[in-house]
Amino acid sequence: MTPTPAAAAFRALHQSGCFVLPNPWDVGSARFLAQLGFKALASTSAGFAYTLGRPDSVTAVPCEAVLAHVAALASATALPVNADFQNGYADEPEGVAANVARCVRAGAAGLSIEDATGDKVRPLYDRGLAVERVRAARAAIDASGSGVVLTARCEAWLVGHPEPEREALDRLVAFADAGADCLFAPGVRDPAAIERLVKAVAPRPLNVVVSSPGPGLTLQHLGELGVRRISLGSALARVAWGAFMRAAKSIQETGTFDGLSGLAPFAELNGIFEGKER
Repeated sequence: MTPTPAAAAFRALHQSGCFVLPNPWDVGSARFLAQLGFKALASTSAGFAYTLGRPDSVTAVPCEAVLAHVAALASATALPVNADFQNGYADEPEGVAANVARCVRAGAAGLSIEDATGDKVRPLYDRGLAVERVRAARAAIDASGSGVVLTARCEAWLVGHPEPEREALDRLVAFADAGADCLFAPGVRDPAAIERLVKAVAPRPLNVVVSSPGPGLTLQHLGELGVRRISLGSALARVAWGAFMRAAKSIQETGTFDGLSGLAPFAELNGIFEGKER
């Protein structure tokens, strides 16, 4: 199998500059983002889980449902889609490899594997096992010949590790050596720490997630720090949920319908999904 056009296009985006990788949560939001001119998309485990009325947990949504979701997003537009593939839906490297192969077949142009276990007592996989899991994902992608971009994530910041930067630096370098194409430590916001991560994993690209406004968190500034890819995680889904929740609460609590102001017009929505230009 030769590399897929989507995977080749996605890989090319990582070669220079800095790009935004927004995260739709369903086919409609994917099509809207594509029409805005973004070059690639990424799934969000949280955003998808919320559409099912479930929490963002590796045990809350089965792998089969996630694979179907990835396939739906990949077929929704012509853009490359990166799959938020959590821990690979397996603990052992063999299971990770098998599921990564399934995600590739679902149409992902890229996918991420994280080192979080979902266990509060032991929140991160032991370093050696975490590295082997990345190596197994790399082998599965190579065996497919698809050219899919592999991102390895260290969740040290998100799980409350006492020394997140030290742990992330160590693990991301090890993940790069194990074959990851892109590295990611969600939760880092300090520009100096971001720059240190960029330098540690170079020449491989670093992904930074921006899930809320903050000083220095702009496309220009992050690009100047050497960041190649900026994802939004569940932020767009939570923006949508925030507007919905405020409107519904206002109706229930006040008996008025003022919360419905600012809604998207029918004509604009229909135009988007009929393929018309905005």
